[in-house]
Amino acid sequence: MAKARAIVKRRKAVRNIKKITKTMQMIATAKFQKALKRAVGTKPYTLKVRELVGELASSLGDQVEHPLLRKAEGSGHILLLVITSDRGLAGAYNGSVLRAANHYIKAQESAGKKIDLYLSGKKGINYFNFQKRTITKRFDQFADAPKFAEVERVADDFMQQFIDGKVDEVRVAYMNFVSTSTQKPDVMQLLPLSASALDQAGAKPAATKADAGPKLQTVYEFSPDPKTLLDELLPLTVKAALFQAFLDATTSENVARMVAMKSATDNADEMVKLLTMQYNRARQSQITTELAEIMGGVEAMKA
Repeated sequence: MAKARAIVKRRKAVRNIKKITKTMQMIATAKFQKALKRAVGTKPYTLKVRELVGELASSLGDQVEHPLLRKAEGSGHILLLVITSDRGLAGAYNGSVLRAANHYIKAQESAGKKIDLYLSGKKGINYFNFQKRTITKRFDQFADAPKFAEVERVADDFMQQFIDGKVDEVRVAYMNFVSTSTQKPDVMQLLPLSASALDQAGAKPAATKADAGPKLQTVYEFSPDPKTLLDELLPLTVKAALFQAFLDATTSENVARMVAMKSATDNADEMVKLLTMQYNRARQSQITTELAEIMGGVEAMKA
């Protein structure tokens, strides 16, 4: 009887855990839907800004000059922002981002570079504290719904450090949201902006056979002048790219937690079925033993 009671208690505990994971799955699904709308809604704008700047850079050619386009001057400092979550139970989400960031840090340190570590999310902060790495600055204000105004202040700080020559590069380690089924850890180069990369970002798709024929080069007339346009568009490109990284990270976190909690709920279902079978076997064994004892007692009384 003791074994059957233990199985009943364990099955009850698993059912309680299943209720929790099911609730967390529903919450993560609702948050994912909201985050997905924001990420998908801002991505066309981000890509269009890069396209416009790419076309502008391509039209100016070698005349492009801007502090945000400068090459590394050899200070040896790289600013790395690592975006993780505040909570766990999100599968391999945080682990994948931290592995990508750690791999990049080790590669740069082996090349003689120094990393200025900026962190967003408690999981990343706890990880690098455990590794006893110096954290330059931490951000606790973004959570589940990053706001553009807050990201803009961070981007302005990064751009000012880059323009002042305090850092050679600004990188962002985050989970890039490709689709609901695909998220990839990435270390994105935020600064310096590359004129060639912007040109490729704004390039048109490859022509098909139907489009074959003489190509005309587009001639632009700028109003205001190109420098004024660059002064406006290049910082906007950086801010939009950083904001998109935060949105992608939030969306990836929610979809990872949704999948993880669904797997946990399914596993709880399987465990309940297994425990029920074990309970039935234990109960049958107990009944058989009791019947044998009764029959033994009857035979003893007849004797």
